[in-house]
Amino acid sequence: MSRTTRPGLSHVTASCHGETGPSARRVVFDQVAGTVTGIPPRPAEHMPHISPALVSDGWFRGRTGAMRIANSFGDRTALLCQLHVVHEDGSTTVLGTDSSWTTTPAWITADLMDGQATDLRRAMPGWSAPGYLDESWPKAAVVSGGIYDDFARLTASPAPPVRRIEELTPVSVTELPSGRQVIDLGQNINGWLKLDVPSGDRLVLAHGEALSPDGDVTVEHLRGVDWQTREPLSAGQIDQVISGGQANEVFEPRHTTHGFQYVSVEGASRPLTPDDARGVVVHTDLRRTGRFRCSDERINKLHEAAVWSFRDNACDIPTDCPQRERAGWTGDWMLYVPTAAFLYDVAGFSVKWLRDLAVDQWDNGCLTNFAPDPGGRAVQHLPPEILDQFAGSSGWGDASVIVPWELYLVYDDLDVLEEFRPMMTRWVDFAAERARTRSHPSRTAQAPHHEFVWDGGFHWGEWCEPHVDEEAFRTADHGAVATAYLYRSASLLSRICALTRHHHDADRYALLAANTLNAWRTEFIADDGSLIPNTQATYVRALAFGLVPDDLRTATADRLVRLIRAADIHLGTGFLATPYLLPVLADTGHLDVAYELLFQDTEPSWLTMIDREATTIWEHWDGLDEHGTPHASLNHYSKGAVISFLHRHTAGIRLLDDAPGYRHFEVRPQPGGGLTWAEAELDSVHGQIATHWRITEGRFHLSVTIPPATTATVTMPDGRTYTAVPGTHLDSCDA
Repeated sequence: MSRTTRPGLSHVTASCHGETGPSARRVVFDQVAGTVTGIPPRPAEHMPHISPALVSDGWFRGRTGAMRIANSFGDRTALLCQLHVVHEDGSTTVLGTDSSWTTTPAWITADLMDGQATDLRRAMPGWSAPGYLDESWPKAAVVSGGIYDDFARLTASPAPPVRRIEELTPVSVTELPSGRQVIDLGQNINGWLKLDVPSGDRLVLAHGEALSPDGDVTVEHLRGVDWQTREPLSAGQIDQVISGGQANEVFEPRHTTHGFQYVSVEGASRPLTPDDARGVVVHTDLRRTGRFRCSDERINKLHEAAVWSFRDNACDIPTDCPQRERAGWTGDWMLYVPTAAFLYDVAGFSVKWLRDLAVDQWDNGCLTNFAPDPGGRAVQHLPPEILDQFAGSSGWGDASVIVPWELYLVYDDLDVLEEFRPMMTRWVDFAAERARTRSHPSRTAQAPHHEFVWDGGFHWGEWCEPHVDEEAFRTADHGAVATAYLYRSASLLSRICALTRHHHDADRYALLAANTLNAWRTEFIADDGSLIPNTQATYVRALAFGLVPDDLRTATADRLVRLIRAADIHLGTGFLATPYLLPVLADTGHLDVAYELLFQDTEPSWLTMIDREATTIWEHWDGLDEHGTPHASLNHYSKGAVISFLHRHTAGIRLLDDAPGYRHFEVRPQPGGGLTWAEAELDSVHGQIATHWRITEGRFHLSVTIPPATTATVTMPDGRTYTAVPGTHLDSCDA
């Protein structure tokens, strides 16, 4: 996220007639809109037209986050830019924003999430064309002070821009007895509605993900709550347009985006049809790299829903949801980045976000739970009783280590480890200090290993566990979770320091990891080998992170299976453990149970979402309950991380952590669940990897493509293993 108003999310037109040069200053536009053109001091006949800018609140001054607080980063809109004009003779003129620019109110007001109001009666035809007369416009003022001078928080972005990606034709338009008309796109998206405006109409467009029993759009499940007063907040997502009285007018709100499938249109003077509207899908223009298909259509729909949820939450930063909060929660991206990196090239997109995370790290190494954080470093001085609810959570802050590591594995990019290693070390040092100095109130005795048990402070824990009180996490002892993540991050950081040739630190963090592992085993493995607490999530994490000794892995996996069977083959994991659940089962000899969970179709399960016609992944397992009542967000990608199981186990393309960039990888397809065929492709940094298998007449047939400069270890379902070199290979065995 850029820390100033971005080109394209603006509302100002103006002309620059003054000084030229490389020094740009933030120019303030206190009005809602205006235009900008620049004319450097040389004959007009030699000058190209300089495009104007249209400036709106955007991320900078808009209402975003769980609290929907306005003025997120600043209270005055401003434009900071340079125009580089290359002349026909090869010379260049550089124009910077300054007080010679002019500004005027435009015909829109816009908030990034609340919506956009457009009065087409006030539109200025030709305002962006050469020769438009702007002599009557006042000069813009140069703003200074506070964040407007804080260039340290500006970070270069290697990410692709946000763009209009595609248009969807509505599947239906339904007129209600109230006169409102409900447009159904048939797909939950992030973006806006492009609509033909009947001449003379005043329209109000309300966007939502679900319908109420009377068929109207409902947003009650998307309303956040003020954390102090507990009063409900507005759900926003309301656009308004007033016709200018002209024929063929089109409303397209380019200064807001919404998360929605349905739009209620009020005020239309005639019945609307699907041809009058288009759903415009908007997100960072990422390159698609991976695909998966199989013989079961419900699994294909689940995969597609997970892809859509990521697309809808990849608008500038990785967000939790595109409607209620649109916040860059660290835990969400930590969980999903391995999945996303199979589907899309997320290298620059992730580095952009990591730079936001790093620049706002506190003096003591603490990280807030989302990035970018409007409060930045300034909030570290708030009272601890407030801070503890918003910063320093295990699992969330550990994204600072785990996300760069995952990027290194996928893209073989050592630079990402070099750049963010300082942030990682400060975070792990902070977490270790918290483990030494804080304890959960329930702890009444101390033992030597307790200095490595992280059970004090605020933690989200195993957020969104089924059948657990949502508020219980606030007072629960999350030591088993936090200590596990302290071990995970310390052990990864030791490897990262070795790779970046910081050998002293590598030894230091290896020792911290060893002590933390010993503390976890001492504190959370009972004498009979069972784990504390006795939950599916604890067993999954213990197996995924290597927390239990090798001689206990089989018994630990067996206990996990017993918990799953006791729940009638239903998962009981929450936010942090769910991505590891099926892989852990498959890798410990319980592939059949993994597929049973995947194909479970009663709550809580993934296919419940598909059977209830979800087109994106829900935040809660009962996002749309059996009565059709929506709960929480219907567009969170975190639980969609299950599709990594399809990529890595069903299709069999497995990245190895000792061969980054797929220099060497595994192809080990594991069919199950009644699937008769599956296929996947991945455009790795070395070229395309592809697998396709099918089962016919009791035989398993595999086709695998290995890209140049790589090798793969291929393991067939019958256990036979061989090394494959670049090219396409065919093989078969008994199914």
